[in-house]
Amino acid sequence: MIQAIIFYIFAAVVVASALMVILARNPVHSVLWLILAFFNAAGLFLVIGAEFLAMILVIVYVGAVAVLFLFVVMMLDIDFTSLRAGFARYLPFGLILGLVLAVELIMVGGAWAFGDLAVAARAAPAPGPELTNTQAIGTILYTDYVFIFQMAGMILLTAMVGAIVLTLRQRPGVKRQSIARQNARTPENAVTITRPAVGAGVDTDGGVK
Repeated sequence: MIQAIIFYIFAAVVVASALMVILARNPVHSVLWLILAFFNAAGLFLVIGAEFLAMILVIVYVGAVAVLFLFVVMMLDIDFTSLRAGFARYLPFGLILGLVLAVELIMVGGAWAFGDLAVAARAAPAPGPELTNTQAIGTILYTDYVFIFQMAGMILLTAMVGAIVLTLRQRPGVKRQSIARQNARTPENAVTITRPAVGAGVDTDGGVK
């Protein structure tokens, strides 16, 4: 009974924090609400006995990712007023996409709940006394779900490359490195040997003054 009450408290705070991440007008407040959601999600993992996942969620997502989001939002000079200007124009399209996604989630949940697959066959086997929580997670993740794990890594890599391409700025007057020109250089066109006389100097073009 107490465990169920704790679960519903953590779940309610997670849902409310997730909504505030979307509804908050200040992006810094959104990141702070996201951190609160991560903490309560870690509490849910502790309730079901997955202490390793709870600590990883706090260390990685709260200690690194969310803090990185916070610093990036605070340092970037983004005009959020102009970004919100087209909200009403794209609202119908966003509602259609949200409706399609909701229907797909309901279909997946219905197939999962009312399918022929037994509940016992869906759930991962509980770790025995010879396996710790961390070992059981690693065994399941890198055997049964190894391809899904690799696919998630490729999606994250694609998202990272896309973010870099979208935020790349072409600034005039900045010297850029050309790998092809550097590899094509030879000692003949890269090095100039001069023999200045005693008391003479060398100018910037490599000639003797």
